[in-house]
Amino acid sequence: MTGIELWFADFCDKFYTCFIRDDRYKLLVSGVGVTIKVSLLAVIIGILIGMLVAISNLSNNKLLKAIGGIYTDVIRGTPSVTQLMVIYFVIFATVNLDKWIIASIAFGVNSGAYVSEIIRGGILSVDHGQTEAGRSLGLNAFQTMTRIVIPQAVKNIFPALCNEFIVLIKETAIVGYVGLMDIQKAGDFIKSATFEPGMPLFGTAVIYYVLIKILTLTLRQVENHLRKSDAR
Repeated sequence: MTGIELWFADFCDKFYTCFIRDDRYKLLVSGVGVTIKVSLLAVIIGILIGMLVAISNLSNNKLLKAIGGIYTDVIRGTPSVTQLMVIYFVIFATVNLDKWIIASIAFGVNSGAYVSEIIRGGILSVDHGQTEAGRSLGLNAFQTMTRIVIPQAVKNIFPALCNEFIVLIKETAIVGYVGLMDIQKAGDFIKSATFEPGMPLFGTAVIYYVLIKILTLTLRQVENHLRKSDAR
């Protein structure tokens, strides 16, 4: 056998051992489900928190601005893995919730600090004349913000929000610290069971890449649709 044939035979043997034998691929399939549902719930929580914090930071209320500033400063200044462990082992230690929901809350709280700055920048990018026009039409501050400013800001911040979602999916690779079997944890389990470090790591990398590539293409189509509506 040539060198290439030997390499291919060894590759096939390792692939079978890591993913086919004992149905180990099912761990990765299950891990994909965990990663997706944690990321989806986290991004929803992050957007809700980010919106509230952004509005607080833009308000004239000194207390709200102070709370928003402290939250953003603390979350952005501490590691996400530390926040995850504090929320799971301390804050929600006695709360009867599924692990993935607690993990989603932790990642949502982390994401909210970054989303708030994205939303704040998007709102500030809308010409102030739009606010003045809304007020001149008889709308109050809340109506002007929700009906005129935010709809325009969404188109400006959409690409940055998409990027935050992509980053969030990769950040969830640390949920194994709280015992969740996500993609990365499944790969680690296979690595420990087979004593083959390369193939499981390669497999998890490919899965993450495919997930993020699909998400990127999907969000790009949505962004293109938004741009077409601007051109009309």
